[in-house]
Amino acid sequence: MPEFLPGTIDPARFTTAQPTLTGADGLALRPWADTDAPAVFEAFQDSAIRRWHVRTAESIEQVRQWIPHWRSAWTLGRGQWAVTVEGEPAGRIGLRRTDLAEGVTELAYWTMPAWRGRAVAPRAAHILTRWAFDDIGFDRIELTHSVLNEPSCRVAGKCGFLLEGTLRGAGRHHDGRHDMHMHARLRTD
Repeated sequence: MPEFLPGTIDPARFTTAQPTLTGADGLALRPWADTDAPAVFEAFQDSAIRRWHVRTAESIEQVRQWIPHWRSAWTLGRGQWAVTVEGEPAGRIGLRRTDLAEGVTELAYWTMPAWRGRAVAPRAAHILTRWAFDDIGFDRIELTHSVLNEPSCRVAGKCGFLLEGTLRGAGRHHDGRHDMHMHARLRTD
């Protein structure tokens, strides 16, 4: 059946190389490199990261297999970036569940333990959100997290993502299904 409305975002926007996005204070979002595997493995040994993610890292070699997948997700509008401070990996931020036709995507992030408390996640989220709205043309960016994940809720609030409600049993975690907070920003906010 033909669509009556044209798609919001041209998929060709994601056929060029994934950009590096820069902010103040030496913070940058860059595509993941194979050499990042040890840092990602170390991050996934952290109990907080393991608590909020279904994926676990059993070895550096396993992480080395994730990184090409993260890079290739770019062509589908689901870019994954290493968040770096002065070149050192400090976390991850990315877009997922992207619907280019509707102009909607979801923001996801984590911060390495040594970088927590330094506003790395909110600063990275501001950079990626502005780029996604201004350069790509998304209309809506969503952010979901377990209702038990208070640090993610604080990041969402700091970045202007309004709490829209609770999605009952919507998130799968190691200890079972969690209710999830749904936050969102609109390009017009």
